[in-house]
Amino acid sequence: MKPRRFHGLKRPKLRQSWNKYNLYNLATARDPKIATNGAATFFQQKWTAKGLLRTYHGEHIVERKWERMFNRRLLSVVGMDTKYMAANDGSELAAGRGSGKDTPPTWDKDEVGKRGSTPYMQMTFAPMERRLDIAVFRAMFASSARQARQFCVHGAVKVNGKVVPYPAYRLNPGDMFQVDPERVLYATGMPKQPPKDQKRPSSLAEESEEATEEAVEAAAEEDPADQAAEIEQDPDTTDAPEAAPLDMKPTRKQIQDLTDQAKTVLAEQRLGVAQKKNLRKFVQSSKLLMSRTGRSDASPTEITDELATLVAELDLGVGQDKNKPAATGGGASSSSSDAIASLTNSQLRELEQRLEEHMREEQENPYDPSKPYVTPWRPRNYMSPFAFIPKYLEVNQNTCSAVYLRHPVARKGSAEVPTPYGLETSQLAFNWYLRRR
Repeated sequence: MKPRRFHGLKRPKLRQSWNKYNLYNLATARDPKIATNGAATFFQQKWTAKGLLRTYHGEHIVERKWERMFNRRLLSVVGMDTKYMAANDGSELAAGRGSGKDTPPTWDKDEVGKRGSTPYMQMTFAPMERRLDIAVFRAMFASSARQARQFCVHGAVKVNGKVVPYPAYRLNPGDMFQVDPERVLYATGMPKQPPKDQKRPSSLAEESEEATEEAVEAAAEEDPADQAAEIEQDPDTTDAPEAAPLDMKPTRKQIQDLTDQAKTVLAEQRLGVAQKKNLRKFVQSSKLLMSRTGRSDASPTEITDELATLVAELDLGVGQDKNKPAATGGGASSSSSDAIASLTNSQLRELEQRLEEHMREEQENPYDPSKPYVTPWRPRNYMSPFAFIPKYLEVNQNTCSAVYLRHPVARKGSAEVPTPYGLETSQLAFNWYLRRR
């Protein structure tokens, strides 16, 4: 039997996920208007509303577990006027109608203002927000509630400094939870695409069979005598194996980015003819340095030191007098110093600032092919529409940790439980779980 698609477009179901199909379903979602259908009974309306809301709020949770979590007590707060509370003791609000203390209505008004109501029914699934996996998803540490549950099960989430492998753990006000930063970078970063020439196994069974066959063939090809000799070898006296070729791609990319920054300054700034000529020489010296990275004896340390020397020469040009002769030298260093000396102080400061920012970005977000996500790290696509954090969470993205401040509450005009459905749908679902049938 062919499994159903989790994100369908023909019969869309809204999920707690950053998937692009789910984003399309959220963007094209319309009010179901369950209560306006006169043909459906009240029982059918509540059943339909319950089904719609459960597909979004904790669809990976069994229904009987949610029924045990459900609470008919809805938390809310009321905004009070501090000046009014200081001037009155509240006894006038308890006076009945006709006591003379109520304010008479103004019948001569053309338009009557709407009363601000508190959407209590939007708080139906507020107990669900206490779950650890839902809180990890709300804090933007995972791309879906199911992935957050996986992080908890695999021991990547800590609560108050202790590993909690239970996704159903209910947070209390003041609890701090933290997720492994590598998991967060993997969940929120661009996925790494497999090579085009690599054939992907059709199933996990085929993959395991291929791995088993390769292991058997490798063991059969090895000679037992060679294995014994390998065990008897002394690691201190045995010759070290040949070193693998150094990866020069990060260094080459760094030089290319610095050259692009210099070209940007050359294109955007209004320079003289001599200044443009000297700045082009500086770019050419960077290209010569890049060509050295393709040699077999190239060392990333030496190339980086020479690159740092070129950047340091930019500092020597700031504040120099134009009439003062430049330092003489041979090769590319003299041409680059002449190019820097011919620029104005403001242009040099701007170029230095851009190069320093780029070098800082390279250090903070380096290229690492061993990571399971794309490096340098970039946020994944279709992430910005979901970039919101509820008010009951205090999140620190630098340490991948968050504090559960309090339980979500309803206020005048808004509720703190994120939901894609309206007030009427939530009210019908709340009535369903009240068991008043």
